[in-house]
Amino acid sequence: MTLARPLAIRLFPAVTALATALVLAGCTPGGSTSDAGIDAGTPVTGGTLVYASGDAEPSCLDPHVGGNYPQALVASQYLETLYTKDADGKLIPWLAEDSTVSEDGLTRTLKIRDGISFTDGTKLDAAAVKANFEHLLDPATASSTGYLALGKIDSMDAVDARTLELRLKTPDNSLLESFSMPWVAIESPTALKRPQVENCASPVGTGPFKVDSWKKQDSVQLVRNDGYVLPDPKAAHAGTAYLDAITWRFIPEAATRYAALAAGEVQIIDNAQPDTIAAAAKTSTIKHLDAPRPGAANRVELNSSKAPFNDVKVREAFIHAVNVNASIDSLFFGTAKRSYSPLSSVEPMAFGEESLFGYDPAKAGELLDAAGWTERDSEGYRVKDGNRLSLTFPVSTSQSIPAEQSLFEQMQATAKESGIEIKINLLDLSSWYGELFQNNYNLVSAPYTKVGPGVLSILFHSDSTIPAPSGYFANLSQVKNPDLDALLETAGSTKDESERKDLYAKAQKKVLEGYYLLPLYNQQNHFLYSEKLKNVGATTAVATPTFFDAWLAN
Repeated sequence: MTLARPLAIRLFPAVTALATALVLAGCTPGGSTSDAGIDAGTPVTGGTLVYASGDAEPSCLDPHVGGNYPQALVASQYLETLYTKDADGKLIPWLAEDSTVSEDGLTRTLKIRDGISFTDGTKLDAAAVKANFEHLLDPATASSTGYLALGKIDSMDAVDARTLELRLKTPDNSLLESFSMPWVAIESPTALKRPQVENCASPVGTGPFKVDSWKKQDSVQLVRNDGYVLPDPKAAHAGTAYLDAITWRFIPEAATRYAALAAGEVQIIDNAQPDTIAAAAKTSTIKHLDAPRPGAANRVELNSSKAPFNDVKVREAFIHAVNVNASIDSLFFGTAKRSYSPLSSVEPMAFGEESLFGYDPAKAGELLDAAGWTERDSEGYRVKDGNRLSLTFPVSTSQSIPAEQSLFEQMQATAKESGIEIKINLLDLSSWYGELFQNNYNLVSAPYTKVGPGVLSILFHSDSTIPAPSGYFANLSQVKNPDLDALLETAGSTKDESERKDLYAKAQKKVLEGYYLLPLYNQQNHFLYSEKLKNVGATTAVATPTFFDAWLAN
């Protein structure tokens, strides 16, 4: 099998039928697949693709800085990674050619591909990769996702032009998975020496496009990299991208994005809402691409570090007091399936226990009585020692789509029937982060995308209550459990895949049975696009679309 696309790892069929099951497509030597989303015919060279994003506009186009999903979406067009995944989900080298690990797991040696240059003319070599890792691990960069992914690297050496030796603090069997993520993508070391504000405005990579300009609060203009060298020499489509350019617009209002797509002003939109996906299914001119993200499932995390969720009985009572399934059924038009696991369904090692999460107000009442919340105030909320059972729930309007916000409101309503007050605070992204930093929350919904089950350590290990240099910490349920830590540490270091799977299952079981989170559904990546946009379906390891193969029909 040969790769048909750079960074193209998961090829989902573009479908108009609502909630159609999507499967990974195999590549063929001709660069097309048997799926409906990959179009046959002769590609047309030229034209500008207009992409409309509903995510918050990044404050920095360098995904090393911070490290959120909107950065990954746009950066996947101009940056490439050391590893990626093929159409079968197998991890494969990309900018790296190969890697080996020592018997004790403490030394990882990378072989870097030859013959590739960044768009500023700097050559890709081992020293360039070393400079990138140092950039990510430097506290001054203020990285979160990339910093946490590389956290076990202790030191490194460029042995020669193509060989980088990494010495680890402890074995890390998820390191190559981390290398497949845009937040650990490789940038020009020459460009990284510029002031951060300059590099944020125009990161320099090896990808099929490059940053031309950025008009803030409006769009990023990307142009074709005419010197692009495809890292996989066997791939069917060699040469450069078909498109001349991509205009990456920021249109936060969902209805406006969809109207622009319907009018032909843009050719593809992200953050498609369930109702618009349903509307698109009735047309012949708009198609649907569903690419669920790897890593963690969308979930609500329960802050166990303070009252009332420092009592496991109250955490369990809350879980049984909210009717999640009915809300998903009524609000998502079949575009989301309920999850019972901490991990996305696209993760092979996901483990779930549906029996723990049934809607059961009677059981919730028994648990709250047992926890001492026996009295009710004049509004029907439970009271203990004069204090109302009240939960603070900050919600980022940039990260939770309207349907999800409505789901939270329905949770609020059903929880009230059991005497639990939920105070939902709708906030912009900056204010939302502020609430987390101040520990001013009992409930939080915080998407976290990482390739592989190693995300569990980032989300639930005690060490992850310590903030990264950016100030962000990922263990928002604030679990501190030595037994869970030990499971995660062993799972992250073993060389035995069956043992790894068993340990991660036990770790997930411990998290679920501790009622530290309420799983909801896969992190949603729904794209709607015009029938005139062809060869859509190639995505990176974190399910961001790439447009190297895409072309616009006349």
